[in-house]
Amino acid sequence: MNKHLIVSLDLNDLKKIKEIVSQLKGLVNFYKIGAIPFTYFGPEVIDFLKNEGYKVMLDLKYHDIPNTVARACEGAMEMGVDFLTLHTSGGFSMLEQAVKASLMISNIKKCKKPKLLGVTVLTSIDEAYFKDLFGDLKRNLDEQVVFLAQLARSAGLDGVVASPMEISLLRKECGKDFLIVTPGIRPKDETIIADDQARVMTPEDAIKSGVNYMVIGRPIVKAAKPREAAEKIIKEIENGYREIT
Repeated sequence: MNKHLIVSLDLNDLKKIKEIVSQLKGLVNFYKIGAIPFTYFGPEVIDFLKNEGYKVMLDLKYHDIPNTVARACEGAMEMGVDFLTLHTSGGFSMLEQAVKASLMISNIKKCKKPKLLGVTVLTSIDEAYFKDLFGDLKRNLDEQVVFLAQLARSAGLDGVVASPMEISLLRKECGKDFLIVTPGIRPKDETIIADDQARVMTPEDAIKSGVNYMVIGRPIVKAAKPREAAEKIIKEIENGYREIT
């Protein structure tokens, strides 16, 4: 199984989710559950994956007052998720309270704390859209991603979610031990079709840039043959890894 690949199961069909997981058995051991499947199926889809022995990234991008986010993190730990996302724009206090709550529950219940990841700037946002959103902000998009990543690190988070275009910069600014998880990955044999992703990269280039995990959904789950699609992506990841080792 490839240790860098997280497959995103953003589907509203639980039967289809189970079919894809079955098809990818032996290739993939890490899945992302986002707002779509969690809204439709709730903890049931998490329970299914955990009972099958898979790792789960719960990507609900918590963003609320500190106490609410802290309690939500406690609830996520009850489900046994491995990665959990929070919006860094919620601020230092929110992020810090999430870390403290997770550590407390881990100590009390003697369970593993999930890796907490701060979402920086969504991959659907390009520089022009960024300026529309934030107006005359002194930082450009790249600088904002670094600023938010450093905020996340100072609050005690384990890493960030960012676009592949910022991987090298984040690795330089945040160090080798800070986790970088990136969506916006498209296979080489697809004419990098971005869909609603504005900042994208191939799996091979992402590995060479220093990513820890890449989240890939549609190129696999929407493929006519998901297993073959996953195998091709894993081959690209391995090619990139060979070039840096």
